[in-house]
Amino acid sequence: MSQALESTTLVCVIGAECTGKTRLTQALARHFSGLFVPEYLRAFCSDRGRTPDREEQSLILQTQVQYEETSWAQARSQSMHHVFCDGAALLTAIYSQHYFADSSLLTRARALHQRYALTLLLEPDVPWVADGFVRDGEQVQAAVHSLLLAELLGRYACVRIRGTGALRLQAAVQAVQAIAH
Repeated sequence: MSQALESTTLVCVIGAECTGKTRLTQALARHFSGLFVPEYLRAFCSDRGRTPDREEQSLILQTQVQYEETSWAQARSQSMHHVFCDGAALLTAIYSQHYFADSSLLTRARALHQRYALTLLLEPDVPWVADGFVRDGEQVQAAVHSLLLAELLGRYACVRIRGTGALRLQAAVQAVQAIAH
């Protein structure tokens, strides 16, 4: 565990595409009166109307880290207890590994992942629905989920979150509450 349980904790919500990361992360931020950090990859794809190239992965990783650090500092200055991050540098590294057979970002992403007090790994047990962004489908979702499992389990404070709607939120809230005790 990282600098967990200091006055403001970082909580990572991570999962393959279309697993409800954004919705759950926003709901947790509301529930705990914390800050929500958006996934930069989503903004990147939306702004450009395409997925990133291999050479852009490092920029995406670094921008995500900057988003998180800015929000973390803001939360600390406002005496907030939690910052909820939609995705992480590790997800960018996993995408690089999957799409480009490039593992060069993994070492840095693993080191950065130590900062989170908790990682909530979303299971791909919700219906897959394209949400207007470039999506690859359930086959890629399953492959990325397998890579995430291999990276996260046994290495970080990680709780697997299952279910839909209120059940998913309830499980995530309980996991976050557990790190405060």
